[in-house]
Amino acid sequence: MKHSLLAFIFLISIQALAQTKVSGVVNDEFGDPVAFANVIFKDSNEGTITNEDGRFYLESSDSYSAIWVSFVGYELKNIELTARVTYDLSVVLKEEASSLDEVVVYSGKTSKKDNPALVILRKIWENRRENGVKKFDQYEYDKYEKLEFDLNTIDSGLIKSKVFKGMEFVWEQIDTSKITGNSYLPIFINEAYSKVYGDNLLNEEKEILEGNKNSGFENNQTLIAFIKDLYKEYDVYDNYMKFFDKAFTSPLSKTGIDVYNYVLLDSAFRDNKWCYNIVYYPRRKNELTFKGDFWVNDTTWAIKEINLQASKSANLNWVREVYIEQEFDVLNDSIFLITRDYFLSDFSLKKKEGARGIYGKRTTLYDNYQFDRVKDKKFYSEQTDPYAYEIYNRPDDFWEQRRMESLSKDEKGVYKMLDTLKTIPRFKSLYNIAATLASGYYEVGNFDIGPVFSVFGFNEAEGLRIRLGGRTYFSQNDPWRLEVFGAYGFRDERFKYGVSGKWLLDRKSRLTVFGGNRKDVEQTGASLTTSNDVLGRSLASSSLITVGANDKLSRINLSTAGFSMEPAKNLKFQLTGSYRTLESATETFSLDYFDQNGEIQSEISQPEIEFAVFYTPRRKTSGYGVERTIINDGDFPSFYLGYTYGLKDVLGGDFEYNKLQALYTQPWNIGGLGRLWSTIEVGKIYDPVPLGLLSPIPGNQTLFSIYNAFTNLDFYEFVTDSYASLHLQHNFGGRIFSRVPLLRKLDLREVVGFRAAYGTISDENIALNAPNGLLMQAPEDIYWEWSVGVGNIFRVFRLDFNFRGNYLGNPDARKFGVTGVFGFSF
Repeated sequence: MKHSLLAFIFLISIQALAQTKVSGVVNDEFGDPVAFANVIFKDSNEGTITNEDGRFYLESSDSYSAIWVSFVGYELKNIELTARVTYDLSVVLKEEASSLDEVVVYSGKTSKKDNPALVILRKIWENRRENGVKKFDQYEYDKYEKLEFDLNTIDSGLIKSKVFKGMEFVWEQIDTSKITGNSYLPIFINEAYSKVYGDNLLNEEKEILEGNKNSGFENNQTLIAFIKDLYKEYDVYDNYMKFFDKAFTSPLSKTGIDVYNYVLLDSAFRDNKWCYNIVYYPRRKNELTFKGDFWVNDTTWAIKEINLQASKSANLNWVREVYIEQEFDVLNDSIFLITRDYFLSDFSLKKKEGARGIYGKRTTLYDNYQFDRVKDKKFYSEQTDPYAYEIYNRPDDFWEQRRMESLSKDEKGVYKMLDTLKTIPRFKSLYNIAATLASGYYEVGNFDIGPVFSVFGFNEAEGLRIRLGGRTYFSQNDPWRLEVFGAYGFRDERFKYGVSGKWLLDRKSRLTVFGGNRKDVEQTGASLTTSNDVLGRSLASSSLITVGANDKLSRINLSTAGFSMEPAKNLKFQLTGSYRTLESATETFSLDYFDQNGEIQSEISQPEIEFAVFYTPRRKTSGYGVERTIINDGDFPSFYLGYTYGLKDVLGGDFEYNKLQALYTQPWNIGGLGRLWSTIEVGKIYDPVPLGLLSPIPGNQTLFSIYNAFTNLDFYEFVTDSYASLHLQHNFGGRIFSRVPLLRKLDLREVVGFRAAYGTISDENIALNAPNGLLMQAPEDIYWEWSVGVGNIFRVFRLDFNFRGNYLGNPDARKFGVTGVFGFSF
């Protein structure tokens, strides 16, 4: 992953003149800013609208001598331009006496009655599913996509910074944004050309990448995929448009009337089609909404042009600006097909206008539409290899023929600039520092040392723990990988270790063999769905601060070997053989049980065979090596089904048993109400087994909020051989707090949670485990708890208040607890 998001993290932490540029602020006669006023070059269709503060920036490659500034209820203002570049204009609009009635209807919060804009909006709703490629049974088209990163808000302080000593030549590529007016330096460009095929009858679509070219960092497919996932494909006709894991209300949404004001501003011919121009802007602040305008045809009620700019008050982290433009063309005099899609994001640690940041820009062009050319269903299910060598090494004439939009002079210069930059030692040093912070590993040749964030730990068994490990790393597409670690506990004075290897034998089926051995301390009651991951280790066993005595830890010696394969995309079958020994790691915790002779045993020796099925529809990954990076983590459902057979008298195995487990987790975007995460787990062990092989309901004795664990339960408070659990967590994204004036500016987010578990334990298991002295209680009355939380504190922290619902009479039951979690989210 080190050649993926690290480039993005590094860049965010650190002029070619157009013919006409103008910026300024628009106020009324009382000095108040006029938001969403129209500013256009005189006698043209090139324009913009002011933001909430009345500010605007407008740029054109043509020469103009004047601008028009207008808004409903105000006199049209003509401003003469005396120079090619005119900044900081102060424009004052006067109210129009004859239009005062209109001002009552349309300024501020517009009326929902007798508003002609809403009549047109309802026509759009009625016809929105009857246009574009959805009008045909089958479709195909060519697609050209350009992704670009720019370092923005360039000033003399940055240019003279010691950070760029020896790299001053990069400033030769400085340009100015036509959207924001800020100066910027292009630093990364990626071009991709694809063929897209779709079948509306089969509900299938397939995109075949035919060419990819980039400047910047090598092996950056993950970075590209990450940015493309941020800029997901969207449809302005949908009720909600998802960006940065947030659901923005579309101005064409059927619920838009409740969150937007609409104004019918103009009507005119657009490419020989009579269209209406509607301006829209938010009714309230802090909601995930846009401002802008669109042109809609008067017969098909299809959108001809639309621009969307996210409200600056939207509850969105690290993103200062979002701007979208879409253009549509007419086919057969009635069908509108998208031809251009432009998306700009301004990423910054601060929302202040003068703060530095990174522009992320995506331009997508569509051409050569073909319809009703049938392809077999097998065509859509066949997997293609998007990482073939020739795709990433197309000659220049390939791009000259297929680019639907020529690169600018500055964009062409980026390729040369970054090739030079990568040869400078100082840049290499900065890049290596960023690589370590992003990946958690420090590179030494083809071996990575780390993870650096797990060097120190603490638990009741080991006391202070030091861990050092590493992995082989030649590239993100390595066909094999070896990982090792060593650890030492100063309290138990024991050395621990782990070694694991995996090898991808076949890329098409992803046939992989793996194996390893680990000798370590583990919290075996930290999850219901067990894992045979050799190098996996629970956070619960290494927390520096715990609630109560977390002494229920085990010593484990685990060896595994197996193989996996993917016969279809995101469907994986895995067969694993394992052998483990378990014993208590502390004097205050016992795993004792009766053997078949009635004698007490304190160590478990157990071989197992597990067959598992993993299905993750809609999951997106990057890379084709033995390990791939998930680029849309938390955005797809996940299914797991596992069967485990315990072997007795094989390799000294103590028990024969059968176990079934299943897990289903699903994230849900609930429109403007936020995002819900849900998880259901069920399982059953069909034969008597000792405590170390049973299924404890996972507790949480740390001060961290851990999803899929029960915050107010101690470890082993409930133990089961049959169980079912439910976890729900909903983030409202600030929808409630945004309506509270004193909280609105804090951009806080409301989080609620509910957790429940049901389980049983047989009399045979209670009798078998009698010697360990543990109260073998199962939640047959359904244990439950709930929580409320405040998220986005300082944009990186969430605080949860957790309440226990029942079983309040259990010894040392925790009725209430406070936990927190750090995390990066938009």
